[in-house]
Amino acid sequence: MRPSKEDVCAPDGAVAADPAPPAAAPGRLPVVAIVGRPNVGKSLLFNRLVHTRRAIVDSRPGVTRDRNVAAARWGERAFLLVDTGGFDEGDTSPLAASVRAQSALAAAEADAVIAVFDGREGVNPIDRDVMAQLRRLRKPVLYAVNKLDTGALDDAAAEFFALGLPEVYAISAAHGRGVEELMDRLLEQLPAAPEARESRGADTVTLAIVGRPNVGKSSLLNRIVGYERTIVDATPGTTRDAVDTPFRHEGQAYVLVDTAGIRRRPRVHELLERASVVRALRAIERAEVAILVIDATEGVTDQDARIAGYAWDRGRALLFAINKWDAVAPAQRKPARFLDSVHRNYPTLADVPAVFLSAHTGAHVADLFPSLRTLVAAHRRQLRTVRLNEVLEAATRAQAPASVKGKRPRFYYATQTASAPPTITIFTSAPQLVQAAYERYLVNAFRAAFDLHGTPLRLRLRARERPRAPRSA
Repeated sequence: MRPSKEDVCAPDGAVAADPAPPAAAPGRLPVVAIVGRPNVGKSLLFNRLVHTRRAIVDSRPGVTRDRNVAAARWGERAFLLVDTGGFDEGDTSPLAASVRAQSALAAAEADAVIAVFDGREGVNPIDRDVMAQLRRLRKPVLYAVNKLDTGALDDAAAEFFALGLPEVYAISAAHGRGVEELMDRLLEQLPAAPEARESRGADTVTLAIVGRPNVGKSSLLNRIVGYERTIVDATPGTTRDAVDTPFRHEGQAYVLVDTAGIRRRPRVHELLERASVVRALRAIERAEVAILVIDATEGVTDQDARIAGYAWDRGRALLFAINKWDAVAPAQRKPARFLDSVHRNYPTLADVPAVFLSAHTGAHVADLFPSLRTLVAAHRRQLRTVRLNEVLEAATRAQAPASVKGKRPRFYYATQTASAPPTITIFTSAPQLVQAAYERYLVNAFRAAFDLHGTPLRLRLRARERPRAPRSA
């Protein structure tokens, strides 16, 4: 149901008619931002439109702090949908101010805006503040009055004409009621479909920025992309949603995923924080490279090692970003000594490359990219079969596998069966006889021969019987 302005008189100062849809930049998906005060159902509408629970939904106001971005589709049209934190002028904290700034920036960057109001509570003074900001935008704005679950509640939408709205849409994001009409109208307001749509092609590198809370992940993301893309606050856990940010560097396409800080399981008490941890781990699942941000003033912790292990076990290339290096005492600012300590305490991390930097000052942040290029090349490397078998033969000749109950496995042939991460399958007479220590020995031999540092190398053992001599006629 869409009440018309003709049905209810509006005061002077009504919002001007929607401007004509702008032309889209070639190859760029149009962007739609969802804005409104806290707890009006923005994230619920976001999740419904992207057909997944990408945004955290909670009954408490202010759960969404950063912008959450996802590709969405309605009918034949694709677009980027942006969920935002609430416009809450009543909260004067610096964090709330950052949330408001992020919401305003999202609206300013969008091609169209959906403003969401709470139909159950009626017009709120904050709604007027929202309208004051939206009036300054020269772009289409659609006004959705949410939480009207039945037709009997639709009259509540008419109250919002007091804000000077040209039309409103009565919807229920929880049940989908009225959403179709809202979205059909939205598509009419979007820029014309571009000839070439932006996509995450095979050459795009997806980076997950992960780490413990408050180690500087969002600061690093902001420094890399060159503007305040995410909120930076001293309170651990400020970033709760995973935020995708596409960008290019020296012709290479990247997508950065900033994630909520991952804490040890015993310290994760709230359902909300557990949801954030799940999203952080899912970000690793979606990425090709995990950039693990480490606080240089604290050194590598057991939790850092656990995060690294998770990324490694999932087959992700791994790079250490040793942040806050400028805060380390000059006498202690020795990268080799720092890494020696890491390798002594966590031998499994000895193969992970590291960049020492300061997200705060920007020092050495640019050094991430040469390391990333090397890392991605190793992660995607195609290994020559002839060379693989030369390495296998040399390794087994230098150190034969141990015999088990008088039997020693024989190795026949090695071939690469996957990349990203590199996966080598070895055909052997008895996979069950190859001990774990010997598998690690072979992995290290292949890693050294092909210079595969910073990427997992998977080894698969398959049984193959020794060829039998042909029977005589």
